[in-house]
Amino acid sequence: MKIKPLADRVVIEPIEEKESKKGKIIIPDTAKEKPQQGKVIAVGPGKLTDDGKRVSVEVKAGDTVLYGKYSGTEIEIDNKNYIIIEERDILAIL
Repeated sequence: MKIKPLADRVVIEPIEEKESKKGKIIIPDTAKEKPQQGKVIAVGPGKLTDDGKRVSVEVKAGDTVLYGKYSGTEIEIDNKNYIIIEERDILAIL
């Protein structure tokens, strides 16, 4: 993938939950909740402070993370969905 996030932004590939059925109820895609877990694909160099020092990002490519439900901007590259979010929207590394 040829995308390089800027500053403290992170590109995440959402991990879709496996579909489970109980009984004969089928839930349409529009009613499913957005995933909140994903794999880090690319990481920016970090945020610049007011005095010009760079603060590096704590996550790295390959990490599995939890992020806020409505965080980031959704994009599509090569028919795959990704989310670009700021590091502060990442809640935890799994």
